[in-house]
Amino acid sequence: MFKGILSISGQSGLFKLVAESKNSIIVESLDTKKRMPVYSTVKVSALEDIAIYTESGDVPLKEIFKSIFDLENGGLAITPKSSGNELKTYFEKVVPEYDRARVYVSDIKKVLLWYNTLQEKGMLDFSEAENEVDEKDDKELEKSE
Repeated sequence: MFKGILSISGQSGLFKLVAESKNSIIVESLDTKKRMPVYSTVKVSALEDIAIYTESGDVPLKEIFKSIFDLENGGLAITPKSSGNELKTYFEKVVPEYDRARVYVSDIKKVLLWYNTLQEKGMLDFSEAENEVDEKDDKELEKSE
């Protein structure tokens, strides 16, 4: 679902990987559709590799987005510009066990901004994840029979 969707240090918004070259990658902003090179000296994070700290380990961003999606019945999350207390209260509903000492309001803002961006662009499709779970369940049933 998040394949090729990137967060780039020092840049606002999300980017889609367009091409790779010898010493850089070419990305396209999801907001402006402008393309630009990103060099190896810049910190780039793939959304599929990001997780949120919880009391019992890390939860992948995909699961956080699914929780928001379910909470909002497929709609947008609250605005990331809400007050810090509102954001914390909202995030507790999404991830009750998130690590309050290691997850900052700035992290919550980013997660909500990314979720809303992907939702507005129609890029959140959780049917894929549900199919993977169904396939795993089917395989486990076959093994137990």
